[in-house]
Amino acid sequence: MLTTVRTDKWLWAARFFKTRGLAAEMCASGKVRRLGHALKAASPLHPGDILEIPFPEGPGTRVLRVISLIEKRQAAAEARVCYEESTSPGVFEAQREWHQARNEGLRGRPTKKDRRNLDRIRGFFE
Repeated sequence: MLTTVRTDKWLWAARFFKTRGLAAEMCASGKVRRLGHALKAASPLHPGDILEIPFPEGPGTRVLRVISLIEKRQAAAEARVCYEESTSPGVFEAQREWHQARNEGLRGRPTKKDRRNLDRIRGFFE
């Protein structure tokens, strides 16, 4: 049984981020927190730690408690057993609304006119 594991490795194995590199970037930018303090990628996690993790896209942060430690990526059902979610339902509702508003006008492949508008919004030609 593991006593500690790297933060970035656990976040990747518990399926909060698609890649371990992305998990390490979030840690390096100071967005992953334990008890209000930013964690580095190599910071050890212990069972019982309470983490605040931002959503990779959109607003809000998740609050969860580490129950068990894993180093290797597992099936989603098995990974869900490793933590206990204590995020308020309002955060998930805001996340869902944000995704709906973001994807409202997009249906299928964008036309040439749609791509030009997206490039203008994103500042591609500036």
